[in-house]
Order: sequence, then structure tokens, then C-alpha cells
Amino acid sequence: MTVTTADTAPQHSAIIAVDGPGGAGKGTVCKRLAEHLGWHLLDSGLLYRVLARAAIKHGVAADDAAALADLAAGLAVQFVSDSDSEGLSALLEVEDVTASLRNEETGRLASQVAALEAVRAALLRRQRAFSAAPGLVADGRDMGTVVFPAAPLKIYLTASVEERARRRHKQLLAQGQSDTLARLVEAIAARDHSDMSRAVAPLVPAADALSIDSTDMTIDQVCQQVLGEAVRRGIIED
Repeated sequence: MTVTTADTAPQHSAIIAVDGPGGAGKGTVCKRLAEHLGWHLLDSGLLYRVLARAAIKHGVAADDAAALADLAAGLAVQFVSDSDSEGLSALLEVEDVTASLRNEETGRLASQVAALEAVRAALLRRQRAFSAAPGLVADGRDMGTVVFPAAPLKIYLTASVEERARRRHKQLLAQGQSDTLARLVEAIAARDHSDMSRAVAPLVPAADALSIDSTDMTIDQVCQQVLGEAVRRGIIED
């Protein structure tokens, strides 16, 4: 088990920045890459979801940019990675809030607060602080365009809306929850539109990103393609 906190560590040059829409497989791919390489892991989407839960907990409105920025600046968050799990656990003010982070309410609120410039500015330094030796795998929507624009390897990971909805449906069923595929397709398409059209740090591939469509790929195949590119660029050894 490893623990990562957003401290004030200096940026390190070995960074793999992975961006893309929700459900493309970024979380699982990045966690496996970080474990394989022995690098640090930043799940920026999870960071925004934790902020959304903090806003709910403290009664801060989704459109109160100043209050949200203050909340973000002092966010008491800790991520815990367990090798037995595909994802990260999140502690907010020492409380495990992991179970509530993946629901649709949190996702919608996270998308709203992420569109606020003051919030993104408040979290930018905290995200960059995750970069430390021996390296960092960063998962998000603006890792390669805003947070780590000098990253030596940028990946834009995507998949069709229908495939991402199918994956989410399967995940919900495994958790004992239910939703229709049609509603999930609609919700994911709406989230994509919100992320791609926002005025601040919209979801777009970095100009020098390697685009990977995971619709018909396994997680292992995606990881192997990313690792192969990292070797080709001299970021890691074969």
C-alpha cells in the first residue's frame, strides 16, 4: 500500500500525462502504469470529486467561486492506493469518502466546480506538487495542456460514448446499483459537452499528445502501447 499527499515537492521531468473523457479507462491504466513503474500517481478527477464532496459537507454552493477556491486551497485530502483494488481510496478530513465519489451527483458537481477558473487555479499548485522522483503518472482532463505542459509523454485516451456507458453500467451493477444504458449514454455525452466546451481548461488533446482509442482494446493493450512509447522516447528503459 502506498500513500500520496499533495505536498510541496518540486516538479520532476519524468511525467506521463494521460487525458481524456470519463470512462475511457484512464484511472485503471494510470494506476497500473504507476504500479509497474514504481512512480507516483495523481488522479486529478478524483481530486475534483473530493472537492465536490467537501462542498456538500460544508454547505458551499456550486457557483460560489470564492468559497470553493478557499475550500480547494485548504483541502485536507489523502489518496491511498491498494494493490488489491483497481482504484484509489480517498480520505477527506480523515474520513473515507471513496464510496460517494463515483456517484452521478458527485460527478455532476465536480464538473461544475471544475469549470470555475478560481477553483482550477487553487488546485493547480497542489496538482503540480505530486511530481517527484522517480516519476509521475498524471490522470485527468488537462494534465498535458495545463498542469504539465512540458511532460515528455502525453496521452489522450478515449473511447466511444456507447462503450464508456457500457463500462459504467457494468461497474454500477457490480456495486449493486442500477441505471439504464440509455440514461448513462445521455449523462456521459452531457458531461463530455460540458468538459469540452468550458471556457477554462477545456478537455482537448494536447497538440503533441499520442491519441489512443480504447473502445476495442483491453487495459493491458493500452498499457503496453503507452509503455512502448515511453521506451521509444527514452523516458524509461526497455
